[in-house]
Amino acid sequence: MADNHGNTPAAWTAVVIGLAAFVVGGIGLMVSSMPVFWVGVALAPVALVTLFVMAKMGLHSSSH
Repeated sequence: MADNHGNTPAAWTAVVIGLAAFVVGGIGLMVSSMPVFWVGVALAPVALVTLFVMAKMGLHSSSH
């Protein structure tokens, strides 16, 4: 297993965006607001794209 095991800026950023996506989508479902739900759905792939881009920038490796 890698020493950094997810403790990188790229991983943390992707997790925060993904968590925000699920929170926004969940709130949209609870208040029956479909546009808010779809904003949450649209944010989920943004987390993956952000992870990929930040990894290509070298932010997904340990800084030791």
